[in-house]
Amino acid sequence: MKKIFLSLFILACAAAAFAQADKDSYVKVGDAVPAFGFEIEKGKTVSISDYKGKLILINLFATWCPPCNIELPLAQKEIWEKFKDNKKFAFFVFGREEGWDKLIPYKAKKGFTFPILPDADRSIFSKFAKQSIPRNILIDENGKIIYQSMGYEEKEFKELVKIIQEKLNTSSTK
Repeated sequence: MKKIFLSLFILACAAAAFAQADKDSYVKVGDAVPAFGFEIEKGKTVSISDYKGKLILINLFATWCPPCNIELPLAQKEIWEKFKDNKKFAFFVFGREEGWDKLIPYKAKKGFTFPILPDADRSIFSKFAKQSIPRNILIDENGKIIYQSMGYEEKEFKELVKIIQEKLNTSSTK
């Protein structure tokens, strides 16, 4: 009998965790990307809508986040270095609650060459979620969210890379 109750308790906890993860996101696959502006470089502001027509990957992270610091070197090697020259691709990494003062030295120290941009007041992060990083949001050329992940898992990251590759191969043959 104790085993049954223990099994039911574990199942209930797992269901609650999945429900919480779902409630943590403000957007879901199939939604249009929320409108927002951001500094693409110090003093130069753009809008996410300026990138319509491209496959856009948004990564939300923090410099102090251990899973983020596992994921970003892989993003450099397996995403940015492979796709940065594709005119149909854009990649933006936003530092949650961090400004240029932290992000510029962090980027230099880590040797990253992709855009790492400030989200000092969480205004961008809050369009997508309440909490939990890292997050990846993949947006198609029509502005629809086609993929989302929360946290870092090797299998999920490989799936993201595969989707990017497939979408860019498809768009380059059109």
